[in-house]
Amino acid sequence: MRRTIGVIAIALSVYSGGTVGAGAARRAVGSAASSVTVVIARAERGDVVAEAQLGQLYSTGRDVPQDYYEAAKWFYRAATRGHGGAQYALGMLYNKGKGVRRDYVLSYMWLNLSAAQAVGNDRDFKARMRDAIASKMTPRQVQAAQELALDWYKSR
Repeated sequence: MRRTIGVIAIALSVYSGGTVGAGAARRAVGSAASSVTVVIARAERGDVVAEAQLGQLYSTGRDVPQDYYEAAKWFYRAATRGHGGAQYALGMLYNKGKGVRRDYVLSYMWLNLSAAQAVGNDRDFKARMRDAIASKMTPRQVQAAQELALDWYKSR
């Protein structure tokens, strides 16, 4: 009898803990939805960091449905305003053809712009990614991508 009561007591404490955990999970989901709402509002107001964050959310499918077209749209908005992370992410989308048509010239251009403003190991990594894209391109395409990057940079 004591053993049965002990098992019931353990089961009740586990069940009780499970209920508290479920409530915490519901609150976390609610706060994630609220966070996404805040990021969307900031991005729509033109906050460049929020635009890049929203692009990342759509790219990974974190807290929103995964949508590479939407990711590319938000990364583009931030990238054209000079956000290095968005430039890198957009370049990678062009490399893979996710949400945009595959275009190595535009991929190289955005990766080149991103690498140009990065520092240290981040710069080395982004330059290696850019150079990996260049290995898929003709010399004329690389030249065109470099000219596009330079033109973009001069237009700022």
